[in-house]
Amino acid sequence: MIKIKICGLSRKVDIDMVNTVLPDYIGFVFANSKRQVNDSIAEELKALLNPDIKAVGVFVNDDIDHIIRLCTSGIIDIVQLHGEEDMNYILKLKTLISNPIIKAVRVRNLEDITIASKLPCDYLLLDAYKQDQYGGIGEAFDWTMITKINKPFFLAGGIRTDNVKKAILIAHPYCIDVSSGVETEGWKDQDKVLDIVTKVRSM
Repeated sequence: MIKIKICGLSRKVDIDMVNTVLPDYIGFVFANSKRQVNDSIAEELKALLNPDIKAVGVFVNDDIDHIIRLCTSGIIDIVQLHGEEDMNYILKLKTLISNPIIKAVRVRNLEDITIASKLPCDYLLLDAYKQDQYGGIGEAFDWTMITKINKPFFLAGGIRTDNVKKAILIAHPYCIDVSSGVETEGWKDQDKVLDIVTKVRSM
């Protein structure tokens, strides 16, 4: 069954919503973003989160010690690296934590995917490329360029309730990752979240 992640949660009402809808993963963004949370807010929200839902921490070129603190304190279950973190960075992190690691790739061409698939992460996350932005742009890329990848991957970028089934049929991801696609006026919309989770679970 295809998994689904709702990223960019920042309020108690968001947690109440996902505890009702029960996606597989949620995301706390620690990088600079309109959806950014600090450590104390993330800790409060994680304490309210249904333990069956895994919390992913989203980081961009962050200090490794910061990531380790969030992992060891149980605030996040999975690490998502969305910057220029290279093989050495990932290997160092893997020696210090046991949490799974997702490495995001801003896809311009097939070579970007091929290179990233060699990194020592547990999962890839394939997202649209935009100059000087690390994600969250709400735009899709050409899913047909995704060929066989040697590890499970999350598919992000421009996925909404009206195209999620198409995305799954073309790309065959391990997990669908959405944020702005389930928002109304910049805030998570429970009806949209429920709709997209229902559609993913029906595939």
